[in-house]
Amino acid sequence: MRTFLDFEKPIAELEGKIAELRHLSSTSELNIADEIGRLQGKLDAQLKQIYGKLTPWQKAQVARHIDRPHTLDYIGRLVEDFTPLAGDRAFADDPAMVGGIGRLDGRACVLLGQEKGTDTEARLKHNFGMPRPEGYRKAQRLMRLADRFRLPVVTFVDTPGAYPGVDAEARGQAEAIARSIETCLALGVPLVSVVIGEGGSGGALALAAGNRVMMLEHAIYSVISPEGCASILWRDGEQAQTAAQALRLTAKDLLDLGVVDQVIAEPLGGAHRSPQATIEAVGKAITAALAELVGLSEDTLRIQRREKFLAMGRPS
Repeated sequence: MRTFLDFEKPIAELEGKIAELRHLSSTSELNIADEIGRLQGKLDAQLKQIYGKLTPWQKAQVARHIDRPHTLDYIGRLVEDFTPLAGDRAFADDPAMVGGIGRLDGRACVLLGQEKGTDTEARLKHNFGMPRPEGYRKAQRLMRLADRFRLPVVTFVDTPGAYPGVDAEARGQAEAIARSIETCLALGVPLVSVVIGEGGSGGALALAAGNRVMMLEHAIYSVISPEGCASILWRDGEQAQTAAQALRLTAKDLLDLGVVDQVIAEPLGGAHRSPQATIEAVGKAITAALAELVGLSEDTLRIQRREKFLAMGRPS
């Protein structure tokens, strides 16, 4: 059963009517195809109107939609011969960070990303996509492995942020994130990052200091969540909508600011309505980016990455 967001009430009503008519047509001899077609046209128009003018706060809700494809969905559908790799070789394995080796469009790659989980049990297992230090140290290990064997790295970013618990802080959360960013910047192989849902704070940047950083159309990427920003600036979580506007966290804003290099269009109504089409679009974008980067030298890749991030915030 589809989950509808608050602003999708008109869409929910139309989809409910269409479902009723389809059920009626399958259990009777009535020909109501014309009426279904009319309602479908109306539904498409509503989707286009609503999703064409989403506010930043509504974008944040879409980015967090439970039916949106997650990292393991992308890996499962895009990657052949995938071999998962676990553990940071120091403390433990972190299910919030998944990764391994596989073939993307025939090219051997190391792939990793945060995994939120698709139901309550999986979300608890993966800690809602919030890695602990061992997750970021696992990411470092896999990136260094890729560097050693000259394999491109592809990362999928989808996290509200790194886990802020006492145990994570005690094991060096900030240091682990900083080292992960450092590892990204030091790689002598191409690094392509895609923000597929939430890109929250340093927990997201730890995987996204890449040669190419792309975002899905309705993903978000910011230094802090709207709720966290609102609680700090206004001491009122109800100001999250105002915070979302101020943070400029949408894909369009970040493309204009030069923080991301490309926005990948989502199907009408968001990735959660057409996961397969979204995954295919992301796969094509990654393949195209890798084709441009694979022939570059180690020094060129490092310099390109360095200049890209140093240029952010400079007046044009």
